[in-house]
Amino acid sequence: MAPTELTEVETMRQVVYDRFGDSGVLQVVNAPIPEPGEGEVLIRVHGAGLNPIDWKTRLGMGFVATQIENDLPWVPGYDAAGEVVAVADDVTTLAKGDRVMGMIGFPVAGGAYAQFAVARADELAIVPEELDLVTAAGVPLAALTAWQGLFEFARLEPNQKVLIHAGAGGVGHFAVQFALARDAHVIATASAGNRDFLAEFGVHEVIDYQTMDVADQCFGLDVVLDLVGGEAGKRSLHTLGTSGVLVTIPTVTADEVVSAAEAMGVRAHGMRVRPDVFHLEEIAELIEDGDVRVHIDKVFAMEQVREAHDLLAEGHVRGKLVLDCR
Repeated sequence: MAPTELTEVETMRQVVYDRFGDSGVLQVVNAPIPEPGEGEVLIRVHGAGLNPIDWKTRLGMGFVATQIENDLPWVPGYDAAGEVVAVADDVTTLAKGDRVMGMIGFPVAGGAYAQFAVARADELAIVPEELDLVTAAGVPLAALTAWQGLFEFARLEPNQKVLIHAGAGGVGHFAVQFALARDAHVIATASAGNRDFLAEFGVHEVIDYQTMDVADQCFGLDVVLDLVGGEAGKRSLHTLGTSGVLVTIPTVTADEVVSAAEAMGVRAHGMRVRPDVFHLEEIAELIEDGDVRVHIDKVFAMEQVREAHDLLAEGHVRGKLVLDCR
């Protein structure tokens, strides 16, 4: 099937970079609309979520950069939400018109920063009717990171005490809500300006990381979800109870945090998020039921992608940033 038959247009706009560097390498260009292959669907993208891995890879940092460095130009983005406009012949789970979201092309293909994107059908979940598609784009990678960190790696149980670093951020604001929905006692670190934001979710305690040391404030914790890494992660090891566990997300410092834990005789794990449609469907159900809400700090037009990356890299976003790809 030719792209014109699928979409009634021949080309689309997408964001690419042909070399690593600062946000100035990001370009918006015209490109042919891709066609879905076996097991895939074509999405008319409404929103593409931005994640820290996006700007780090753009700079040439991390695993993904080593994988794509000889295949530039590359279209970034893993979070996409939109409407299915075409399906491969072997796809029976989704149909044209379905509203979907997913973590697509992870880790090497990318492709979400575009008006159209192909995705594996088994990586996509139906978006709850209550959620508009631009907002839905803020969900997949951050929410899956929070979910897998808390429930797969840390195995958080009801009534346990959990400390979540950077609780007001993209992953953090999902993590505090998931932990609260699981009836845990939730402590979060944040700046003073985000105290009320976290209180709205029902967070039990907020620690101002700029003026307080978690090791002085917390002890006997069952779980720490470390979204900061480095020294913050290592200091947090002192807050764990005898059977407690810390899960650290930033890969660049994971080894040093885990090594420090081993030296102290406590448990810590690094983790990498992965696409999982069953987890995403559980998350969508919580959103549908009103137990979790998605906070979008700012929406950018595709032509503002450089500004969006600069803001993302500053590291003080409340909730999520999204590109409007329509």
